[in-house]
Parts: sequence; structure tokens; C-alpha cells
Amino acid sequence: MSADETLIRIADALERMSPPPLAAPDLDGAEAFMWQANPDQLVPVAKVARVGLDLLVGVDRVRDILLENTRQFAKGLPANNALLWGARGMGKSSLVKAVHGALVAEGLPLKIVEVQREDLPSISRLLAMLRAAPHIRFVLFCDDLSFSHDDEHYKSLKAVLDGGIEGRPENVVFYATSNRRHLMPRDMIENERSSAISPSEATEEKVSLSDRFGLWLGFHPCSQDAYLTMIRGYCEAYGVEIEEDSLRAEAIEWQATRGARSGRVAWQFFIDLAGRRGVALR
Repeated sequence: MSADETLIRIADALERMSPPPLAAPDLDGAEAFMWQANPDQLVPVAKVARVGLDLLVGVDRVRDILLENTRQFAKGLPANNALLWGARGMGKSSLVKAVHGALVAEGLPLKIVEVQREDLPSISRLLAMLRAAPHIRFVLFCDDLSFSHDDEHYKSLKAVLDGGIEGRPENVVFYATSNRRHLMPRDMIENERSSAISPSEATEEKVSLSDRFGLWLGFHPCSQDAYLTMIRGYCEAYGVEIEEDSLRAEAIEWQATRGARSGRVAWQFFIDLAGRRGVALR
């Protein structure tokens, strides 16, 4: 084999090992994207699974705060990163998606990008990609965010919240949901404090991560009245007819079998009710 042929084979092998960079994403082609790493790409979402803001009952105060914060951001005004924390099934992720949908309907140039916790180490590359589209505003959304004691992913999150030396892109804001106010279990915080030489510093780095969110929006277990109001709202929105007494009795029995009341339980009961009543949800 000649020297030229050897060089060609080496060049071909190197190209296979290091493929050409992916084409720039069409950020104007969709309202929502999923971030995937290795290889890095923004995957467009054709239809976001969400409900309307008017169907989210019992969260009026946090709804209004998040809606106004996001509207300010979409208009190019200052806005805070937001941590939605608290009781499971009370509409934290539904609220983020509903707020995005409402503002898109207003004609604002707002996109939502969902990021998995496992992909946080690649977040700096995503930020560089979004920084290159300053005419678009992006909400980065991480659902069910939490960290364990040996989890280093939280360090990558600081690139979004603080931005390092370059700063967070002006066209990016970060929203996260979590069942934990400080993004880590309380018993883990206490264990690390009790076993550390300097208890006050043992968990400061991780606990202070939640302090970097300008908005803390708490979600709490709903009352029975709110639970029934949620279901009645779904029935009216989707045209499911049922007498009030029957609705109340069946809904209370359903929540008793689940051992909890929440927006998620209300929706699950409504799905069962609509199916039994032969109503397709469009």
C-alpha cells in the first residue's frame, strides 16, 4: 500500500471517529423542544401535552406570579428563575406548560426547552446554542429535579442559574419543579451536618443552590372542595355530563381508594369518568 493510500485510510478513520457537527436547529420551526445530549440536538415537539390555565384550580396565587414573571421575560424585561416545589400531583409541571401555552397564544416569541436532569452536564453547550438566537426567548424546563448526596449534576445547574464568567444568556430563564424545597432530602441534610467537621459548611453548597432561584413557588395539598372543583371544571371543559350528587359521591370514593387528594388524582378520576361516559377527549 502506498503512502498516499495509507493517509487516505487514516483520514477516513478519523472522520468516522469525529463526525461533522450537526446542522444548526430550526428554532423557529416549533414552539417546544427536547434537549438531547450525545449527540447534542434540540428535538422539536409537535404538540405539547398540556391543559389550559383556566383548568388549573387552587393555585391562583402561584399561577399569577409565574404568568407575570414569564410574560415579563417574553417581552424582553427582567425576570427570575423559578423553583416550583411542594406536594406531588398539584400541577407544578402543568402550570409551567400552561403558562407557556398562554403566552404563545398572545403572540409572544417564547419557546420552551425541556432538559432531563441526567443531561445537565451538557447544559453549557445548550446555552451556547440558544445564545446564538437572541431574537427568541427560551424557558429551560427541568421536571422533578432533585439531587442525592453524591450527585455532582447540581454543579452543572449553576451554569444556568449564575452563568459563570460569561453570564447566563439574556434570552434564557430556568424553571424547575421539585418535591423538595432545597432539592435534596431533609434527612440527608441533617446527616451531613451531624457528621461534618464544619456542620454549617457541609451542605451549604447544595442547599444554597435553591437560593439561586429568584422565585420559590410552593404547592400544597388541596382541600376536598378544590378537588371537586377541579373535576367539575374538567367536565364542563370536555362536555361530560353528570349530576352533582353522583359526581361528588364517585369522586370522593375515588380519592379514598387512592389515599390522597391532588390535581393528578382529580384528572385520573376524570379520565375514568369520561371513558365510562363514552366521551373522547380532544
